[in-house]
Amino acid sequence: MKAKLLCLRLLSLVWLWPASLPIGSPLPGRRRHKDVYLGEHVKNKHGGRIDYKMKKSDSTKSLLIKSEQLLRIEDHDFAMRPGFGGTAIPVGIDVQVESIDSISEVNMDFTMTLYLRHYWKDERLAFPSSNNKSRTFDARLVKKIWVPDVFFVHSKRSFIHDTTMENIMLRVYPDGNILYSVRVTVTALCSMDFSRFPLDTQNCSLELESYAYNENDLMLYWKNGNDSLRTDEILLSQFFIEEFNPSNGLAFYSSTGWYNRLYINFILRRHIFFFMLQTYFPTMLMVMLSWVSFWIDRRAVPARVSLGITTVLTMSTIITGVSASMPQVSYVKAVDIYLWASFLFVFLSVIEYAAVNYFTTIEEMKKLKRGKLPASFNATQAMAFDGCFHDNEIDIPSFPEISSASVEQQVDPCNSSEPPPTEGTRLRRKHSVRKNINFIMSNSYMIDSYSRILFPLAYLLFNIIYWSMYS
Repeated sequence: MKAKLLCLRLLSLVWLWPASLPIGSPLPGRRRHKDVYLGEHVKNKHGGRIDYKMKKSDSTKSLLIKSEQLLRIEDHDFAMRPGFGGTAIPVGIDVQVESIDSISEVNMDFTMTLYLRHYWKDERLAFPSSNNKSRTFDARLVKKIWVPDVFFVHSKRSFIHDTTMENIMLRVYPDGNILYSVRVTVTALCSMDFSRFPLDTQNCSLELESYAYNENDLMLYWKNGNDSLRTDEILLSQFFIEEFNPSNGLAFYSSTGWYNRLYINFILRRHIFFFMLQTYFPTMLMVMLSWVSFWIDRRAVPARVSLGITTVLTMSTIITGVSASMPQVSYVKAVDIYLWASFLFVFLSVIEYAAVNYFTTIEEMKKLKRGKLPASFNATQAMAFDGCFHDNEIDIPSFPEISSASVEQQVDPCNSSEPPPTEGTRLRRKHSVRKNINFIMSNSYMIDSYSRILFPLAYLLFNIIYWSMYS
């Protein structure tokens, strides 16, 4: 009996011993064969073993390997374009403009953010699919296949957005058709014409072209014609977008040949209200302010001189501020014509008072010489600082009475030596230019009277001509 119990205990130990081993640990007899299998079949590029746990956790790497196997990337040379040696491969372009970020008159450029989409067919990437569904990839696969080398002509700066990953999308269809989309911001040159600034309309364009492939290898075209260019609602601070349209053409380079080029044309019309508030209205007010001196007494020298100098300096400040915000062009702009014409009106108002003051001084000096003013009269004191001067306050000496005979001799036309006018002739008073000047000099107050009418009429006529030409 003891021998039988001992045999049963030994059998039960042998039967329970494999179950007592840790889970996942190989049996002693199989460990050597497992090591041999790993050493022969799973080697990395440095000759060592690959950790199965690390490989299993890297799901992205394993998925990418499966995608490459599905698209047979290792079987083809994607450094060559599709259909190399044959006809040019057509590449369709579709653009959606997200925003126009800025337009700079000083640098003559604009900044635009857009979605640039390419469409072409590469039969090397065709794959079998039971449900005929496409596969979408990111930028990691784009670096391993052929994509069109489209660039922006006349661009100063451009970049692909990379937050949080590169904004690149690749969609491959089972028949080999490919959609490649990228979100890019580009700053490009725009040759602006400021001859009508700020009443101008600018025509800018963004140009796309292949850098390496000419028209014999790659043909760029708009995917959906005029509907290939789509825009969101774009609002600009200084411009109104009148038109957005696509076009195409050819560009020739002497060393490489003809290239297909696509254009994104847009017309910008400037809002005038900002410049009316900042430039035109202040200029008009300064010109009108200079006319106030025509209603101030001509002997109030400090008041009229200070008013004239103030308006001249203010106009100089406005002109300098406008010129600082504009590019240094070699032609005259519309705003320059208006500012300098207004500056001329302000300057002439100062010159007008200088003439009035000069003629008034000459007039008083003549009266002093003829004895109509007392010898003790001081012309400097007559220029009262309060603007008040009264001729009747001056003591004019009495003069001898003129006899009636002398008066008749002076006014009797019959005593004239000139022959009387014959029948059929018209009496015409002849006034030479010198007499007119002498008359104005002796009546200098009339210059202010005429200036009150002539200056506003001339400025009104200038505004009518200016706004009819440029608006």
